[in-house]
Amino acid sequence: MPVPQIRYVKTPAGVNIAYAVLGDGPFDLVFVPGYASNLQWHWELPSYARFLERLASFSRLIVIDRRGTGLSDRYSPEDLPPLEDLSDDLEAVLDEVGSERAALFGAEDGGYICCMLAATHPDRVRAMVLYAMDAGGEASGWTPADWAELFDHVTREWGTRAYVRWELSTMSPGRSHDEAFLAWYEANLRLSASPATAEAILRNFLETDVTALLPAIAAPTLVLHRADDRFEPVEESRFVTDAMPNAQLVELAGDAHYWVIDNDDLADEVEVFLTGSRPPPQTERVLATILFTDIVESTRRTAELGDAAWKEVLATHDELAIAEIERSRGRYVHSTGDGLVATFDGPARAVRCAQAIGDGVRHLGLEIRAGCHTGEIELAGEDVRGLAVHIAARVADLSRPSEVLVSSTVKDLVVGSGLRFEDAGEHELKGVPDTWRLYRVNTA
Repeated sequence: MPVPQIRYVKTPAGVNIAYAVLGDGPFDLVFVPGYASNLQWHWELPSYARFLERLASFSRLIVIDRRGTGLSDRYSPEDLPPLEDLSDDLEAVLDEVGSERAALFGAEDGGYICCMLAATHPDRVRAMVLYAMDAGGEASGWTPADWAELFDHVTREWGTRAYVRWELSTMSPGRSHDEAFLAWYEANLRLSASPATAEAILRNFLETDVTALLPAIAAPTLVLHRADDRFEPVEESRFVTDAMPNAQLVELAGDAHYWVIDNDDLADEVEVFLTGSRPPPQTERVLATILFTDIVESTRRTAELGDAAWKEVLATHDELAIAEIERSRGRYVHSTGDGLVATFDGPARAVRCAQAIGDGVRHLGLEIRAGCHTGEIELAGEDVRGLAVHIAARVADLSRPSEVLVSSTVKDLVVGSGLRFEDAGEHELKGVPDTWRLYRVNTA
């Protein structure tokens, strides 16, 4: 789906609020993201765009940038709007698009705005979804030391790689080495708010407490939270659920607080709550060749070069590798921190791509090891899953510096390609049944 047309509504207070409308479903759903929001930039992250498209598949979806962030009118940090003004802005958007009664979906602190509207104008709200929202004030699990650390990082590092890595170390630990996501998130922060505005909004949250609103919300409410969230513990959502008269809590698996990448289960729960039916599984299975690469002795190189210089080298490595993958008609899946995962529709192209990446990074003073296997994989959004993926990873683990190691399946499928192999013997692959005969690609 292309980027939707972004429009503006001028509120009675004279503030321009940016919004977009997607889909034409049987009911209206308003999505209010957290404060780090930019409607235009959302569509640059495939998993975020897919999430919004998913919501729009069963509703008429209305997405906003709240006042002070993204494409909406900004304000000075000294002139923060109270929660009631933000709720009025949301109501102005509803009026503009002709929505008399809508479902509200608030992520993180976006839920505060939804709660205010649901409590004060219940006639406008048919249902509500809250994701990873605490009630604020004393109900928040954050200590003064936690807030002080956050403000310090925001003031010094907002919109930088250092800030992103620090935040994601607890918000989404599994993505803290995903270079493509880190680059998107850096830009998202800068495009959403300035450091001073971000700090001011956060300080406003620190002083806001919506506990008194919760018992007054009559709309059916779904509260969602990941069970092992380290950034915002699930106990916060349990408190919110218990304080509301018509709320239910669903604890999702995982530890990622930030939802913009791994969000299929989140969308599933929203759909079943708002429509009464769960969508059929969307997993697609295809035959592919999976390539894993890994930089040799990356820890030692980091120590030699220092963190800043190593980041530059790693970024250059990633750019070169992704370019080679695209030239070989492959698909870059994700970074592994010191390597990458890619898939190909032809095994010979995968092997030659691995060789080209190895040759290309030598001028950076790097060596890689690589492993390939061909098998059936599951396409799960932007990610890939299945036993074949595990086999490819284990093959790569056994490869030596500057070596491309392949399974017998790959070797048998590239007859006539001109590639030559040497027998590397039979091996047990950790977590994989049976023994596997492997072959190293002959570079001579």
